Amino acid sequence: MKAAELRKLSYGELAEKLDQAKAELFNLRFQLATNQLDNTARIGQVKKDIARILTVMRAQEIAAWEEREDIR
Repeated sequence: MKAAELRKLSYGELAEKLDQAKAELFNLRFQLATNQLDNTARIGQVKKDIARILTVMRAQEIAAWEEREDIR
């Protein structure tokens, strides 16, 4: 998932993607603990996806806050 793709999404869609990514990370960790995980690199990929989503969400929050402050 690229950051450019994430920037096109609304805040609600990002929150939904974040929930999905966190659920996937939970499942991957569970598979790792039970020795059922084939691709251990996927855990790192999902963690980075979560970080990207959180970064874009925060940027949107800051932009919305700055817009609101400009109005005053």
